[in-house]
Amino acid sequence: MIRITLAGCTGWVGKALVAAIMAAPDLELVAGVSRKAAGRDLGEAAGLPANGLPVFAGMTEALFVPSDVVIDYTKPDSVKGNVLAAVAAGRHVVVGASGMTAEDYAEIDAAAKAKSVGVLAAGNFSITATLLRRFAREAVKYVPDVEIIDYASPSKPDTPSGTGRELAETLGAERMAATSKPVSELGGVRETRGGAIGAPHPVQVHSLRMPGFVLSCEAVFGLPDERLVIRHDAGTSAAPYVGGTLLAARRVSDQTGLRRGLDSLMG
Repeated sequence: MIRITLAGCTGWVGKALVAAIMAAPDLELVAGVSRKAAGRDLGEAAGLPANGLPVFAGMTEALFVPSDVVIDYTKPDSVKGNVLAAVAAGRHVVVGASGMTAEDYAEIDAAAKAKSVGVLAAGNFSITATLLRRFAREAVKYVPDVEIIDYASPSKPDTPSGTGRELAETLGAERMAATSKPVSELGGVRETRGGAIGAPHPVQVHSLRMPGFVLSCEAVFGLPDERLVIRHDAGTSAAPYVGGTLLAARRVSDQTGLRRGLDSLMG
């Protein structure tokens, strides 16, 4: 039985995870973290029948409850601290929250290796979003010119989304140099070219925030006289993220250190 502490238990994905973990025969939910629901019953806080489990205001308090894996679906301003605290306490961690940089992940990787625990982080735990990343990695072997468009609702607090950032970092590490004129050589309003993410060949990422979108991400590839667009669109339900997150919780202890992307567990 894998004991799980769930941070962000009252969020959009968190509520769906509470129900799914409680229904899984090999998983045991032991505690939740939510500032706004601290002190309440975890089941009731997630809109379910009471289950007698505690909700804590912060990760430090929650880690006093013995667990094996921490799942974090919190906010950009708290996720890094939560992950480092969990790793320091010897817990494996699954990261579904967005907002961390490549430097943040490098720090987490070093901390996890020092404590001999595993961390699995994904910008998106849905299977189809994972396939977007896999197909884009295949395409970039042959088409170096690629840019990413990241869509989300106007209330999303970070740009780009975790999906867009992770995709850009991956493609930036694997593609050849683009043929487009470097942003540093452009005139006019350079910011209209988006933000450069990844290394050694950064990918331009453009983030749209407006009503009508939940989460969407597309990779646009270009060759002379032809284009390829690979796009993922999410609906209003959190269901697509649940299965991938639980798979990660079951497999995160297989290796020490950080792994990025659900595709690291696929096939």
